[in-house]
Amino acid sequence: MSTLPTIGIVGTGRMGANIARRLHEVGYPIAALYDVHPEAARETAKETGGEVTSSLARVTELSDVVITVVTDDDAMYRIFATGGDSLLANAKGKIFINCATITPKVHVDVQRLAEERGAHSLEACMASSIPQARSGTLYLMIGGRKDVFEQMKPMLEKMSASLKYIGEAGRAAQVKALVNMVMNVNTAGLAEGLGLGDALGLDLDVLREVFSQTGANSRVLETDGADMQNREHDVYFSAEHAAKDSGIALSLAKDVDLTLPLAKATYEQFELMKKLGLGQLDKSGVSELTFASRHGKELANA
Repeated sequence: MSTLPTIGIVGTGRMGANIARRLHEVGYPIAALYDVHPEAARETAKETGGEVTSSLARVTELSDVVITVVTDDDAMYRIFATGGDSLLANAKGKIFINCATITPKVHVDVQRLAEERGAHSLEACMASSIPQARSGTLYLMIGGRKDVFEQMKPMLEKMSASLKYIGEAGRAAQVKALVNMVMNVNTAGLAEGLGLGDALGLDLDVLREVFSQTGANSRVLETDGADMQNREHDVYFSAEHAAKDSGIALSLAKDVDLTLPLAKATYEQFELMKKLGLGQLDKSGVSELTFASRHGKELANA
């Protein structure tokens, strides 16, 4: 019999499904899969095994460790509800590892709710994307009790190429919000640079090469530059999520009376994408607003 803990996955979208595949691949038994779209869970189960449940409580019942990858604060509060169908039902002795990018306060609340029932929780904030989830090379930032982190470290190491314990509950989520805020600012800035270059009639291949050798270089240039130029916006990190994450950072800034004009302008760009029906594009799709030959100057100034 395996000595590894049984795993439940709540949220089998692109990230959750690939985490499940990775853990299954390295020997962790996948016991339960749950998604608000059951077909997604069934597709993942074809590869990983595990019971596809219609009940959150059943996930907890079958699993030693439950990994959650849900969309937002409201979804987290629903799955950790204090009544009705909930992961908290009979949760004593269980460990919840929450991977979504959500407001730091929610992680603090979930830890409290779990501990009131004799369970534990960690936040495992991901600064990587779908291929890294599948290959087990995520960059993970962990928040929560240090002893719980140490207990779960062997499994977390199988999910990641780099693992960083940040501190108490909520702290990793704060760092993740800042990571995504800066990434989003870089993304919007690169889109403007390439958009202006296009309007000036510059060779964008040459422009990107010059950017890569100068102070204009960034990780975003490597991941998104060609996609912006070629209008290839397959989703690795959606504009909708970029708007959400920049909004979280702006909320944190408001809490400490700090004004962040670049972050605010970037947030407004991604919100505009949502308004125009472009929110499901990758964040590289912000270039659709900055190339005059695409949606035009009137949208860039909307």
